[in-house]
This record gives sequence, C-alpha cells and structure tokens, in this order.
Amino acid sequence: MDLDDVQIMCRVQAGQVELFDVLVRRYRGPLLNVAWSKLADAAWAEDVVQETFLAAFAARATYNPRFAFRTWVWTILLNLCRRQWQRRQVRPGEHSLGTSLSAELTGYCEPVTHETALGHILQIERREQVHQLLTHLPEVQADALRLRFFGGLQFSEIALAMDSSVSAAKQRVKNGLVALADYVRQNGGDFP
Repeated sequence: MDLDDVQIMCRVQAGQVELFDVLVRRYRGPLLNVAWSKLADAAWAEDVVQETFLAAFAARATYNPRFAFRTWVWTILLNLCRRQWQRRQVRPGEHSLGTSLSAELTGYCEPVTHETALGHILQIERREQVHQLLTHLPEVQADALRLRFFGGLQFSEIALAMDSSVSAAKQRVKNGLVALADYVRQNGGDFP
C-alpha cells in the first residue's frame, strides 16, 4: 500500500491516525537537516522537528487536501525555528558546530554510503562549512537555500513554505548562491 501524502492525511483525518507515522518517517530526516542548519544545535533541531510533527498532527483537522502536505509541514518547521530563536535569543552563527555535534547528527544528516571513513569525515566537515556560510546570509536567502538543497524542495514548494511568489523563491536562492560565492571569493576561498 503506497499512499501519497494527501491520501495519508485524508485517512488520518478520517481516524486512521496511526498512518501519520508514515509521514514522520518520510519527512523526519530532511526536516532535521534544515532545522539543524538553521539552529546549529542538535537538541534544538530535534525539539523543533518533534514540535513540527505534533503541531501538524494537532492541526490535522484543518489540513486542506487541495494543498501539498509537504509545503504545509515545511511552513510549520520554519515558523517553529523562528520561535525557537526568539525563545533562546541566540542566532545560530553564535554556536560552534564541533565534532561532538557531527558525531551526534551523523545518523540522520549524512546518507549511508560505502565510502571510506576519511571520506565520510570530509563530507561532514564540508556540510558544517556550508552551515557556517549560511549564517552570513539574510534569513530569507539562507532559508530558501536550506529548503532547496537540504530539504529538496522545488521552487514552487519553497514559495508556498515561505509565503512568497515562485519568482521571489528563485531570486532568493540565486541571490543567496551569489552572496555565498562572493563571500568565499573575498575570503580567498577560506571557509569560516
């Protein structure tokens, strides 16, 4: 039984609440990647993702099947990340993404591959560098890049999740990439 997100949500609304777990398994990894990138703290990211699923489940009766579950859940995540910042009154750039954090997040941030241990460590280090670079961008550009590259969203989904036009979503991604390239170029290719 391969159900899409809308079919699952319709069944959840009809009382088959156990099917919501399928959506949790489907979206947990990408949501954690984006939340970790935005908050730079594994515990906060985990909390926000759990709150996202709890909020979506609690509001299941209000879900409109004419719209994608995917963009609905991403919108919830971004809003809860913003609230988490306000509660903690800390910007993610003020945290260090140390090796203990990398080890803790390895299980769900990095895909399973058959590469060497050194290759895996280098991949984690590159990901941490990208997370640090994103802290130098305006929030809307960084969020658009996170949704596009860590969340795998299409531009139309980014637009819905960020309450913008498709053109604005494309522009935010483009401007973010240009700003990152400029930053790296100005720093002689050195990462933060």
